[in-house]
Amino acid sequence: MSTFENSNADRKNNASSMPEPTILLDGLAYVESPRWHDGRLWFAHWGTGEIVAVDLDGHSEVSGRGPAGLGWAIDWLPDGRLLVTGQEPDGSMVRHADLGGLADGWNEIVVDGRGNIYLNSIRFQFLAGAAPTSGIIALVTPDGTTRQVAGDLAFPNGMVVTPDNSTLIISESFTGRLIAFDIETDGSLSNRRVWAESLAPDGICMDAEGAVWVGTAATFVHTRRVGTPAGAVVRVRGGGEVLQWIEYDRAIFAAMLGGPDQKTLFLLAAEWRGIEQVNEAVAARTGTRCRMAVTLGRAPNGSSDASRECCPRLCSCMSQLRCLVDDQIIFKRQGRGNCEEAFG
Repeated sequence: MSTFENSNADRKNNASSMPEPTILLDGLAYVESPRWHDGRLWFAHWGTGEIVAVDLDGHSEVSGRGPAGLGWAIDWLPDGRLLVTGQEPDGSMVRHADLGGLADGWNEIVVDGRGNIYLNSIRFQFLAGAAPTSGIIALVTPDGTTRQVAGDLAFPNGMVVTPDNSTLIISESFTGRLIAFDIETDGSLSNRRVWAESLAPDGICMDAEGAVWVGTAATFVHTRRVGTPAGAVVRVRGGGEVLQWIEYDRAIFAAMLGGPDQKTLFLLAAEWRGIEQVNEAVAARTGTRCRMAVTLGRAPNGSSDASRECCPRLCSCMSQLRCLVDDQIIFKRQGRGNCEEAFG
C-alpha cells in the first residue's frame, strides 16, 4: 500500500506519510456498505448473505442476514433498527417499505438524522450487460411514505448525508462526479450541483472536516495503463481539491471512518475481474477489511497540486464496479426480540 499527495514523482517519498494498514479480516467474498455502529464496523458480505460486524481487534461475528446475491446495502434508523435492502422476511426481519412502484432494484442506502431514508437505483441490469438508463433517488419518510426525489443520474452509487442533515452527496459513477443536493425540511432534494468531478467514484464517506473519502474505479483493471494501481481511495474537498490519495493491491469498493475518534479509515477491498468473472471472483474469496489511522488537513504546503496531478489519472475510466439485485423491498430488524410488520 502507498499514498499519493503531490505528484507521481513523489510517490515513494509520500508512501511513508501514512501508516501501513492493519488487516482486520481476509478470505472474504465481496465486501460492501460499511457502517460504523455501536463501536464496531458492520458490512454487507455479498455472495454469502451475511451481515458481519468486526471490532478494532479483528474479532468478528455474523450479526444478521441479507440477500444471498450481490448489490444490497445496510444502514440504521436513528432509533437503532437495522435496514437491509432486497431482503425477504425470515422471522428476524419485517417489511419497512415497498419501493417496487419506483424502480426494479436498489443499490445504496443512507439515513439522515431525522429518519429520512434515501435509496438509489441504477434502473438497468448491470451484470447482464443491459444498456444503461438514467437512475433515481427515492425517499422513504419516517411515516413510511415513498416517492422519487431525484432522477437523471448516470449510475447513482455511494451516498453520504452531512452531519447537519442539510446536504446529500452521491456518486454519479458514469460521469465521474460527486453530485450534491440540498435536503429540504420535508426530505425533498433541491439545488442539484457538481460537488467534485473526475473521480470515477464508488462508495463514499465524510470526515470531520467535511472532505469526502472516495473509493475510485480509476484502476488498472479498467484503464490497463502501466502504473495505474489495482485499487485506490481519494480524499477530496468540495470543489475538487484532492487532499490525499491511497493505493492498495486490489479494488477498493468503499471506505468508512470510525473508531473512538472517527479517524480510523476502514477500506473494503477485493479483486475486481470484470462483469464476466463476478462469480469466480466471489468464489476466490479475495475480499479484505483493513484499517489505518489518518491525519486530516489540507494538501501538503497548503497547495492544490494534488488535485491537478491526481485528476488526470482518475479521469481514465468512468465505468464502475456496482451490482444490484432485483428485489424492491426494504426490511428492518426489530431489535433483539420478535418482529412485527410496521408498514404494509
